[in-house]
Amino acid sequence: MNRNDNNRPNGRSRMGYADPPEREYRSEASRPANPKEERKFSLWSLLFSNSEFKMRSQGGLDRILLVVVLLLVCFGSVMVFSASYAHAESRFNDSLYFVKRQIIWVVAGITVMVITSLIDPSFYKTIARAAYAVTLVMLLLVPFIGEDMGGARRWFVIGPISIQPSEVAKLTLVLILAWFFSEYYEKATDYGNRYNSLKYGIILPLAMIGGVCGLVALEKHLSGLIILGAIGIIIMFIAGSQLKYLGALTGVGILGVGAMAIFTDYTKRRIDIWLNPEAYPLDGGWQTIHGMMAIGSGGIFGLGLGNSRLKYSYVSQPQNDFIFTIACEELGLIGALAILSLFALFVWRGFLIAFKNDDIFCKLTAIGITSKVALQVLLNVAVVTNTIPNTGISLPFFSYGGSSLVMLLAEMGILLSISRSSKIKK
Repeated sequence: MNRNDNNRPNGRSRMGYADPPEREYRSEASRPANPKEERKFSLWSLLFSNSEFKMRSQGGLDRILLVVVLLLVCFGSVMVFSASYAHAESRFNDSLYFVKRQIIWVVAGITVMVITSLIDPSFYKTIARAAYAVTLVMLLLVPFIGEDMGGARRWFVIGPISIQPSEVAKLTLVLILAWFFSEYYEKATDYGNRYNSLKYGIILPLAMIGGVCGLVALEKHLSGLIILGAIGIIIMFIAGSQLKYLGALTGVGILGVGAMAIFTDYTKRRIDIWLNPEAYPLDGGWQTIHGMMAIGSGGIFGLGLGNSRLKYSYVSQPQNDFIFTIACEELGLIGALAILSLFALFVWRGFLIAFKNDDIFCKLTAIGITSKVALQVLLNVAVVTNTIPNTGISLPFFSYGGSSLVMLLAEMGILLSISRSSKIKK
């Protein structure tokens, strides 16, 4: 009987791979001396025997995903202009101030996306450990030499460019976990061996997640901490980490974030504002109150593109985290549903690319990148509707930003590169 038959229903792992069948040998002399060598050979032969995977470099990228990404970029750029021109005019005496810069970043980002889409995914696997190490150094240094913006040191500023290491960490965490499970997948899912399944399925990947989360926690960056932790748990789940340990780990993480939110003055105040924003009408509750008013005043069909009233010094910094409220005011429920539908289509396509790929590294990298975008969309919409406290989460493709947009489009390029080897209709 296969060692995993009692742990995996129908002899399949959570990643969808069938357990390797028992091999027949003509003689005892041909049987491997070490059964683990046989299992490794069988697993990797299953992974790499598919001819479509070997023809990776000749596969076409997923045009559906590409079209969705370009639509989101174009839609987001239009909304940046519509939401920002009043604020830009009053602050910089130039109504095009933000959109001109956004277009520059869009062009740079699309250029980077094209480049990363042409690079074979094996390159990203090769650099995963070095990228993770560099990220840890950046996160370690930013509280000391980073630029203070809004009372927090989370950015490195080099001339006109600002880099937020926690954004870089989201990608490098995905890459390092994908690399790790691609190297130690069999040990991590060796449920008959508790030492292996705990060490490679829980303890070591948890240490990688804890490394970045611990350093981000020092920045008092709660939203970044939540997203990084969630990405890590999702990848561990898909990779096959045991559910009983993963469930306990998730519970401890939730309690830890809750304790940090309750006992830290900065986050405790945000919770107070979230529970009763009307008590802080001129301070922390201002943006939440007027953001909700913008959403409600849009109705079903909206006031029309460019016709928002609350972007005139009511929703502060409307081109950033609260841009979705302006989209709701101008485009109404129909426009909001259109935006969310585009994101839903992106998430569906990203997961399809992941689960139709035979390579563990490609599969987990695609899942991590797609999950990151999905989590940020869910959390941003939850913030602007006051479902959760305001934690400063941007809306992917829509919120104004420079290096963060370029990083996002670089991730889209990696996802498109992975799609070349996925067995889907393109």
